[in-house]
Amino acid sequence: MKRAERVAVYGKGREYWRRLGIDIVKNKWLYIMLVPGVLYFLVFKYLPMWGVIIAFEDYSPFSGPLNSAWKGLYWFQRFFATKKWVDYLSNTLILSVMSIVFTFPAPIILALMLNEIRNIHFKKISQTLLYVPHFISIVIVVSITYVIFGADGIIYKWTTAILGRSIDYLGDPGVFRWMIVGQNIWKETGWGTIIFLAALTNVDTQLYEAAMIDGANRGQRLWHITLPAIRSTVVLMLVLRMGSVLDTGYEHLILMSNALNRSVSQTLDVFVYQNGIVNGQYSYTTAVGLMKSLVSVIMVISANKVAHALGEEGLY
Repeated sequence: MKRAERVAVYGKGREYWRRLGIDIVKNKWLYIMLVPGVLYFLVFKYLPMWGVIIAFEDYSPFSGPLNSAWKGLYWFQRFFATKKWVDYLSNTLILSVMSIVFTFPAPIILALMLNEIRNIHFKKISQTLLYVPHFISIVIVVSITYVIFGADGIIYKWTTAILGRSIDYLGDPGVFRWMIVGQNIWKETGWGTIIFLAALTNVDTQLYEAAMIDGANRGQRLWHITLPAIRSTVVLMLVLRMGSVLDTGYEHLILMSNALNRSVSQTLDVFVYQNGIVNGQYSYTTAVGLMKSLVSVIMVISANKVAHALGEEGLY
């Protein structure tokens, strides 16, 4: 690099930091509010990253990660040598695909429905009631499910009376995944509408007025104005969702699993919990978690490239 180019780069760097300093002084309270979030990610997300080294060691809590014996790729090979790794992966992927297909569109559809409500008071009450399930513990959700769909539950009795046969909602492996997806939809759909409702507020109302003058009905206005206006937000949220494609949550599955549905409830997250937390095989499960993280990164990058190819901004 020539001296003139180095001077130009140095000058741009100084200008950048000067403008940043001015902006910090001007908006100091906004930056102060940013501090807790930055500290959270530093302490709980970035600093623990160095701990992935134990995925390549025979980690012992007494020796620590720096003094534990080095094992290389042993734990990765051990996982793929087990006969059940395909079952864990397939159960995880099936639940994730079902979640993307059914759970992801639910907040969008609900947000569009709420956006069509013209009575402001009814709309606010509806939104408040829809947000409530998000704050209910998953333990309570599972308990309610057991009460409603158990052998003495009202849904169990109704379906038995209507169909003439009983359906084991809590034990049938074919029903288990739908129960998980249904619980997630009930719990998180209302909360998920917040982002899409915020995006809908940016739609120019003059476009609706012009479309009505041209004779467009409600469905045509929804298809040609509303959906294109929130398309970038939908794509962005879908790209972010790809980052958790292998995350199914172990708490929910462990609470819902039993001896009858265990063949479909054993996912990678459950495997990590049972072998890592319960059995203390920290290196083994860290290796599995690291593989999950690598797949998530690849999925986010791939989804972002697809978004760019379709003409959307994507995540970055």
